[in-house]
This record gives sequence, structure tokens and C-alpha cells, in this order.
Amino acid sequence: MDKRYQVFVSSTYVDLQKERQSVLQTLMEMDCIPAGMELFPAADEEQWEFIKRVIDDCDYYLLIVGGRYGSTADDGLSYTEKEFDYAVSKGIKVIALLHKSPDELPRSKSETEEAKYKKLQSFRDKVSTGRLVRYWCNPEQLPGEVSLSLNKTIKMFPAIGWVRADSTASPELLAEINELRKENNNLKFQLNENNALPLKISSAELADLNTKIMLKGNYSMYARSMNHQTIHTKWSKETTWAELFGTISPFLVDKPYETSISEFIASHYSGVDTNDYNVSSLVVDIQVLFTIRIQLVALNLISVKSDENVSKWELTDAGNKKMLESRVVRAS
Repeated sequence: MDKRYQVFVSSTYVDLQKERQSVLQTLMEMDCIPAGMELFPAADEEQWEFIKRVIDDCDYYLLIVGGRYGSTADDGLSYTEKEFDYAVSKGIKVIALLHKSPDELPRSKSETEEAKYKKLQSFRDKVSTGRLVRYWCNPEQLPGEVSLSLNKTIKMFPAIGWVRADSTASPELLAEINELRKENNNLKFQLNENNALPLKISSAELADLNTKIMLKGNYSMYARSMNHQTIHTKWSKETTWAELFGTISPFLVDKPYETSISEFIASHYSGVDTNDYNVSSLVVDIQVLFTIRIQLVALNLISVKSDENVSKWELTDAGNKKMLESRVVRAS
């Protein structure tokens, strides 16, 4: 059946009206349902309760950050940051588009108050932590960024979406889906139980952290010069387990999803410019990612947990200790 996704568009209002209009137009052309506070550019606490209900109904959250922090609520946070925090707390997938050089924006689009400027920098850091973000320089870039990022997010994290009432499933089909859901939950529980069994491999049999590993993966490149074709390209890079763990361990502190870890590793080792909006689907080969996961679990550096059919990696106590040993700055 045809399905449409509702996307909440969040940004400051006055300075990004042209950018918002461009993004809303793109979403409608993608057959998505855009939602946002177009009617409430100056929100208050009463309207904030309504905003939360609108976010609850959305499948994805699209954030555009320019050079202004925006109007603040009684708690000192801007409504844009409150919307972001609420969407994250509800587990809604976030697509973040940050201006690449906010300090170069004209005065009318920048923060003139020092306190709000510092809050904007802190907000940008928060948004960039634990997820990949895309950067833009002018409004003309945003439609391409939105299209690439949203299509990729929908593919990796399909949401419930909306369908016409006359296209919904019959009660019999819904009952069958519910039974399959229950069976899937039982299988997940059994899988977690099996994962808890002790490993029958001694530490002496495992490759040590100085052993080399060949990382590889692929990405797509939109090429205007070749009749607007999408080219699929591979990348590879050799490193050691110690260097790899030292690189990704700080990223694992926030317990990211495995898909985000794949993107993080690929962006670090592939040598591909992740700020190029023509690049998409930059990931690690799935079998290589499985090997990394299994090896780090076997070395007791991470544990893996399932959340709605998506795996999350967490550092163990031993992993936290190893991260500090490899990344702490020692006195010369």
C-alpha cells in the first residue's frame, strides 16, 4: 500500500524563512507530509504542549541550524533546542543540517548577543554528538541535502508512516501481523539468551589488538558530469584493532546504533569527503562490520543490545578502561 511519512521541520523562524520554504517544497515533492510551527513563529509554553503532540505524530525530525539560536523559553532553552531534545527523547530519527560557516553569515542572520552565541555553539555540539550531520552553505543546497538524507534514513530506519483509510489492512491481516510480532519478540529474547552464553574461546586464541584488519565498504556518488548518473564506488583501508578501537571508542560512549557506527567508521577511514552533498550511502561492508562487532565482543570491549530490531553498541567496563588508556593525554 502507498505510505507517506510525516516530517517535522525544526529551525529558527525569522532568519530561515527562505530555507524552510525550500525544504517544505522538497518534502512535498517527495510525497512526504511536512509539519512545523509555521503559524507559531513566537511560541509560548501553552503552544509548546501542542508542538509536542505534533512531534509525537511525526515519523522523522528534520533540523536546520543557521546562525541564530532563537527565542528562548522560561528554562533558557530555545524552542528549536527543546523540539530537538523532545524528538530525541521519543526515539524519532533525526536528520540534522547545519550551516557550515555560521560566523560568515550576515548580521541579520547571526546572533549578536554573546550569551545566545555560546548557546548556539553548545547546541551545534550537542546535535553533532553521536550522529552524522550534513553541512550546507546556501539555501540552494538544501533540497539536495534533504532528498539524499531523508531517502537514506527512510531506507535504513523505515517508520510507521501514514496510509489512506480506504487502503488499510483487514482485521484478519492485522491479527496475523500481531502474531508475527509476538513470534519475532520471542525469537529476539531467545537470541539474547544465547548471546549471554559464555564464549568457548580462550583469550590466547584471539587476535591481539596489534593485529591488522582490512576495512572496506562502499558509497554512492551523484555525478552530474556523467548524465546525472549515480556511481557506486568501493573503498578500503588497513589499520590495527588497537587503532580502530581507539578511534571509535569515544563514539560508543553514547551507545549509538550499529548503522551510525558503520557510517562513523566509513567517514573516518574511507578518505571520502562527507561534506560533499553528492556523496551518500557511505558505509562499512556488512560482513566486515559483523567481524568488528564479534571481535570486540569476544575481547570484552563492547556489549551489543537490541532496540526495536536495531543493534546498539555499548562499552563494557574493560572497554572504558581501554579507551582511557588509548586516548588519555599524558604529560610529556
